[in-house]
This record gives sequence, structure tokens and C-alpha cells, in this order.
Amino acid sequence: MKLVLAPMEGVVDFKMRQLLTNVGGFDLCVTEFVRVVDACLPDKVFYRYCPELSNNGLTSAGTPVRIQLLGQVAGALAENAVKAISLGSHGIDLNFGCPAKTVNKSKGGAVLLKDPEHMYEIIKAVRDAVDSKHQVSAKIRLGFDDDSNSQEIVDAVVSAGASSIAIHARTKRDGYNPPAYWEKIPPLIKDKDIAVVANGEIWQVADAMLCQKRSGCTDLMLGRGALSHPDLAKKIKANINNEHYVGLEWEHILYHLINSAIHHDPAKDEKYFASRTKQWLGYLKRQYPQAITLFDEIRRLKAKEDVAEVLSKYAKAPQFDANHNA
Repeated sequence: MKLVLAPMEGVVDFKMRQLLTNVGGFDLCVTEFVRVVDACLPDKVFYRYCPELSNNGLTSAGTPVRIQLLGQVAGALAENAVKAISLGSHGIDLNFGCPAKTVNKSKGGAVLLKDPEHMYEIIKAVRDAVDSKHQVSAKIRLGFDDDSNSQEIVDAVVSAGASSIAIHARTKRDGYNPPAYWEKIPPLIKDKDIAVVANGEIWQVADAMLCQKRSGCTDLMLGRGALSHPDLAKKIKANINNEHYVGLEWEHILYHLINSAIHHDPAKDEKYFASRTKQWLGYLKRQYPQAITLFDEIRRLKAKEDVAEVLSKYAKAPQFDANHNA
């Protein structure tokens, strides 16, 4: 199976990709979307969204990273896809799932689900422009207001020649409200010659197993579940492979955090580490109740070193057994 780290806008940036892939278990990362209007973007934009391009498109742990593009002009998206590939992106992902109102108002993201023919034109233009040895994937939802045209959406992706499709098993109107309708995926992909990745509401190993069963998909995409449970991907892989894996305790999570690229980045201002740590604790509290107490302890702190000092009181390096499992 393949596990993909989802492209969560404003959350899963370069630093978070580094941290989570260092913990392990992921086979691919997708960047936050690069907004394309009607022109070819300069190289610096791609490097800003995907600094991994300076490392052959890999995170420090060696996990491939794929640039995601969002827009409505097929030709411009195709031109930027070619550039992203030339700079080292491991394939191209096209965003048809973003539910943000500001994005949808400019005819990007999930709003395109209303027009499968337009989706087809975009995907085909990108697929025709990008060398066939590179993958072109699409991330979709089941629909916009409802799922009445789900089959048309999937058919458009397949007929346009996409290499794979990630299906967030909810509509735009559903947003991120549970449940995810994994059981709606099998009829959509029946007899379709395309790799399919299921996404949505995977918080625990048991959710991953149930998602595989109901969706019929082997490959999964993890988003908020990975942020609340940083070694979820590793636990899923261990479960699938019948391997022994003890897992990370709370103090191990903090160790990874204060030893991550999020902390050690002289290019960021002093408040960056504090704000990102507080943001992440909002996700971690679902899995680790200690996150609530820690948030209260650092709530008023802004300086990087002050926050790190508090975290260091509780952090502990994970131990490894003979099989290198934490």
C-alpha cells in the first residue's frame, strides 16, 4: 500500500512535511497548492512552496514530494506543470477539492466539480504537456453541493488520462464534517483503469482498515489524522505488514518537535516556532490530552527559545529496538 501526506493549506508546509516524514511511514507528500492564474510562474515561486526541489524533490527523510497546482486556465496550468517537473517535482497534482470560498470565487478548487468538462480540459492539457514517465494526479471531492455528478467527475478524470485520483469522500458542502462516505467510492471506480487513493476521516489504524474495506482502495491519504497522530502512517504500515511497532509517546512527539526544521530555521522570525507549535497542539489534543495543558503553559509565550525551553522539560528521545522501531 501507499500512504500519501495530504496537501493541507496553511498547515502542511515544508517544515511539517519534514517533521512527519522524519517520523516515517509516508510514501509521497503533496504540497500546498500553487495558485496559477494565466501565466508561467517564476522558479522562485516553486522553490518557496517546495524547498525540497533543492534536494531532488525529496524531504530530508527521502520521501518524494509532488507539487500541486490550482487554477482554471488549462494552458497556463500545463505550462506551469512542465516547469515544476523540470525543477524536480515528482509528478503533478491538480486541485479540484479545496472548499475555501476565496478560492472557489476565483473559479479554482472544488467549484470546478460543477463542470466536469472543464476539469477534463485541464487534466488533459496537463497530461499531454507532461512527459508520460511523470505522474499526473487529481484530488477531488464527491461533488460540490451534492454528489449527483460524482460519476461524471470521476469519468472526466479517467478519460483525460490522469495517472491516479485521490477521492476525498465528502462534498464541498460537507466540508470536513464527519462522516466520510468511503462506501460511495467503489461504484465510481468500478472497471476504471486508474490508481485510486481514498481520503477523509482516517484518525486511527482502525479507521484506515475500515476505509480500505469500504472504499476498496489499498492506497490512502492522511491529513488531519497525521497531524493529531504523527506516527499514524508508521502504525498503519506496521499493522499491514504485521510488524512490531511500539509507537511514539507524548514526550517523543515533543522531542521530534524541538529537534525539527520548524525550530531550527534562522530564516523565520522569532514568533514562527511559537505560532506553529500552538497551531499543532490544536490537532495533537485529539490524540494526546497533554496537549491541552501544554498549550495553556505556552499560550502567552512568543519567543522561539522560550517555547522550546518549556517543551524541553517534557521531551524525551525515543528509544529504538533491534528492528529500529521506536
